Amino acid sequence: MPMTMVVTRNVSDRTRGFLASSMLELAAGVYSAPRLSVAVRERIWAVLKDWWPYEQDASIIMVWAETSIPGGQAVQTLGTPPIDLVEIDGIILAKRPVD
Repeated sequence: MPMTMVVTRNVSDRTRGFLASSMLELAAGVYSAPRLSVAVRERIWAVLKDWWPYEQDASIIMVWAETSIPGGQAVQTLGTPPIDLVEIDGIILAKRPVD
């Protein structure tokens, strides 16, 4: 049961309330659960996906430790995060635009 983190941007109060009921809200839009089972994580993601069509100009990213993949970290996203996630040699990296 690895640590799971969810970071949201511009989501509805309904989504924030749901996440806060199942995870600890560390800061505005940042949620954490130290021992979330795979089944619970998948149910949370299923609810977020079901509610996603009702969000506007929002993004959600979920990350957790996954030892079976290169880099040891799995990522799921809804919407467009403010950064680009790219895979290089099996590792997911955050790519920021150069200003």
